[in-house]
Amino acid sequence: MSVIRSTALSGYGPLAVDLGADPAELLRGAGIRTEDIGNGETFLPFRRVVHAVEIAAAQLGVPDFGRRLAQRQGIEILGPVGVAARTAGSVSDAFAVFETYLAAYSPAIATHIAPFDDDPARSFFEFRILVDDLPPHPQVIELALGTVLRVLRFLLGAAYTPLAVRLPHDPLTAPDTYLQYFGATPHFAQRSAGFAIRSADLARPLARDELAHQAVVRYLDMIVGGREPGVTGSARAIVRQLLPTGTVPLELIAGQFALHPKALQRRLVAEGTTYATLVDTVRRETAERYLRDTDISLTHLTRELGYTEQSALSRACRRWFGQGPAAHRRTLRTPHPQST
Repeated sequence: MSVIRSTALSGYGPLAVDLGADPAELLRGAGIRTEDIGNGETFLPFRRVVHAVEIAAAQLGVPDFGRRLAQRQGIEILGPVGVAARTAGSVSDAFAVFETYLAAYSPAIATHIAPFDDDPARSFFEFRILVDDLPPHPQVIELALGTVLRVLRFLLGAAYTPLAVRLPHDPLTAPDTYLQYFGATPHFAQRSAGFAIRSADLARPLARDELAHQAVVRYLDMIVGGREPGVTGSARAIVRQLLPTGTVPLELIAGQFALHPKALQRRLVAEGTTYATLVDTVRRETAERYLRDTDISLTHLTRELGYTEQSALSRACRRWFGQGPAAHRRTLRTPHPQST
């Protein structure tokens, strides 16, 4: 099961209201709770997010719903990935951040920069969905490209226009509306989705913040497992993202690596851990961070850790920290007296 941060649906509710619809009803049809939308620490099943966008366009009769939703989003929906990108030294470095760390936003999508039609003066920024067997999802593609355009304009200036935009589907509205929206020549029914841009634009400097950049990159390294050997780091990243769904069976994680569950267990043991230990460690680290750094309710924390009852959270905290979650939060936030 691939997931994506719930910020992917930021602006969904207000847009639905503006269109005369009840966002809660639309989201309920996709199996999503309204309160989970826009929370950067919450992950949603990718297929449900796709469904929420596509059914809104169909039920409301709004063929450009995805593009409209993109106008309410920007680089901030990417969370720490967006912070790392906007504090990088150049546009090229920002794109490298996306390519390396986008899994921290969603392992279901990826981006890549390559020469455009073998022309060194032009490059192609490609957006890819890595989930197989999705139903038709043109609205999601247009939402993604619209958001990418806003990121490009954040990095390169509000008046920036790419050279061309490629879409893998036929136009959903009149072709000239795409030209007006993207400011670039649209090409439909293409093999890939993305933008042709000037290669020189990649060299443009950004207002690099070295301290902030290095801090968030270290955090992203931890999230995507860049510092851990073998499959352990990647498995940790997937478990961390799937915990809020309440479903992290070994078989599901093994499927992400195209391994038999026993084969994955052997790989983990060879790297000094077990699957049960890995899941427990991720839960403990996540609980520690939330209790130390946020005022999240214990009910919400229970859900973020994939537990069905708060009593399970209490038992786990007593095992991890020797006290319940509320008491441990107070301990973490109590200043320690300095020795003289």
